[in-house]
Parts: sequence; C-alpha cells; structure tokens
Amino acid sequence: MKEIELKLQGKIKRLTNRTFKFDERVKEGWFSAVYFLKTREIVRAFKPDNIVTMQFFQKNHAVLCGTDEVIALIKTFADDPESLEIYSLKDGDKIAPFETVLTITGPYQNFGFLEGVIDGILARRTSVSTNVYNVVKAAGQKPVIFMGDRDDHYTQQAGDGYAAHIGGSTAQATHAMNEWWGKKGMGTMPHALIQLFNGDVVEASKAYHAKFPEDDLLVLVDYNNDVITDALKVAREFGDKLKGVRVDTSRTMIDQHFIRHQDVLGTFDPRGVNAPLVFALREALDNEGFQHVKIVVSGGFSEQRIREFEEQHVPVDIYGVGGSLLKIHIGFTGDNVVLNGEPQAKAGRKYRFNERLEKVD
Repeated sequence: MKEIELKLQGKIKRLTNRTFKFDERVKEGWFSAVYFLKTREIVRAFKPDNIVTMQFFQKNHAVLCGTDEVIALIKTFADDPESLEIYSLKDGDKIAPFETVLTITGPYQNFGFLEGVIDGILARRTSVSTNVYNVVKAAGQKPVIFMGDRDDHYTQQAGDGYAAHIGGSTAQATHAMNEWWGKKGMGTMPHALIQLFNGDVVEASKAYHAKFPEDDLLVLVDYNNDVITDALKVAREFGDKLKGVRVDTSRTMIDQHFIRHQDVLGTFDPRGVNAPLVFALREALDNEGFQHVKIVVSGGFSEQRIREFEEQHVPVDIYGVGGSLLKIHIGFTGDNVVLNGEPQAKAGRKYRFNERLEKVD
C-alpha cells in the first residue's frame, strides 16, 4: 500500500489538451444539458457582469482522476478561458467525502454550460482509478493487469487505461489504454490462437515463441479445461523459457483435475478459477521443478474475490481484471457557491475552502 501512496503522490506534470481528442461539438453545447444552454443565454442578456465560483465534490473516499482532462476541456472550449481562475487537486490525489477538488471562478456564461461534462469526466475517471486502487490493495501489491477492453465501448479505452494507471495497475491490455501516458499494450495469447492449432497448447506456444521470441512466454492453459495437464506439457517443452501460465476457466466449468480427483468435491465450489485448482497447479509445477513459472488468473475477478484469494494465501502471482474495474459508482456535483464575491448557494451548499487546491496556470 505504501508503494501505491508514494506513486500517487509523485505525479508528473499535468496532461494538456494535446493529449485529449475532444469532440469539437463541446463548444456548441452539444453534450451539455439544454437547461445550461438556456441559462447561458439568459445570463448573457440579463446578468452579463456576474462573477461566480463553481466548486466540485463527491461523496466517497476515492482516488481522484480526470482533473487534467477537465482543465484541458475548460481551456479548449470555455469562452475567454484566460479570464477564468481555476484551482484544482491533481490526478492521483486521495480525496475525502465532500472535499472540494476543483473551483472555477469567472463569468458564468463563459463556462457554466460545461458543468455536466466536467461532472461526467470526473465521475468516470475517478470511479475507475478508485476501483483499480482498491483491487491493487486487495492483491497485496501483486501485479494487476487491466483487461477492460471487452467490457465497454472502445472509445473509452484511452481514458480508462489512464485512470487504471493512476489507480496503480501494472499493465493494460491495449495500446489505446496506454496512449495518454506513453506506453504500449501488454498481452500474450487468446483462446483463438490455441483453437487455430486444433487445441494443441504446445504447438500454439511454439508458434507464439517463434514469432515473438523477445516476449516473456505466458501461456493460456485452460482451453481444454485441463489446466494442470496442459501447464505441465508447456513447462516440459519450454523449461526456463516459460515465464508463466494463465488460468481463465469459465465460471460454468469444472476442471478435469476435479473429475480425476472427485474425493475433494463437496467442500467448495469447483467451478471456474478457484483456490483448490490454483493450489493444485502450483504443487504440480513445483513437483517437477518448475518453481519459476508464475501463475496468472483471470475471469470475473473483483476486489472481493481477490481479497478472498489473498486471505487464503492462494499462490497467484498476477491478477488479470476487467469489467469490475469499470463500474461507475462515484458521482460528482458542481455548485455555484459565490456570486460577485459574496456567499450565494442553494440551501445545504456553501463554499468549502480546501488548502490542498493548487492554482492552475
């Protein structure tokens, strides 16, 4: 946990609008709630000289993400953005419930129409970064690979991958997920590769290694629903060249190991990737001298499931996690709280000073 905290505190310079591929229709208000657009027109006609302060907050303990994107959005699409005074926390800051994370001061008509867009950016990015942070904590600092490419629309990959990076993930599955922070995607083989070699895991692995000899050889071993048999086959074939095996057994399947050893059934749920299967795989590899081969697990893993594995000291080396990291559970709110230098806000809201906010140039 300490390593993650240090990583989050040691953030690099802010990303700029050169990083983000914004839709130019933001300027037209295409993505803004219509009542914001109508309010902008009313204020232009009747209250053009107003100066408001809008502040943003949420209601959870979280790892903040999306501030760089929001600042770039404001500087790109607000009217006369240089007239605005912005104070913000940074991506990676840990935040408390109701803590002010961002304030914008200036004429309402210049930026108010962006309120909902800002809320949405902060909500999604902070949800993902917080989900990943909690999963990494649950994994006890073991590497976590972000495999969320199939769980949401592809246009979200860059932002989600960056948020996962902020949260502490070790690697991301696609190049797009790494785009904002200058890395490349990481991955080895899908089930499709093994299928193309008629289910022969060894032959598929030979082809992979021949084509990508510089890669760490990490073999998927659940294609035939017999992970121990296939893991030993590839370990015997490749020896020290084999860096790891990945188990991704479907939650509706019972591995052949338990069909051969039915005496253990009845004491646990034998479906999918389960603790006894991983223990048995580790023992089988170790008994043949393959202690160096790491075990990667994937398939429906969440913070709770990882925590259960870690509490049982299941010999997992790396977790691959996807859909559970993309749950949007943190919502942000923007409120106007100051008008022309005086407190003015709806009942129950007020300006909340935060000494941690930094002025944005």
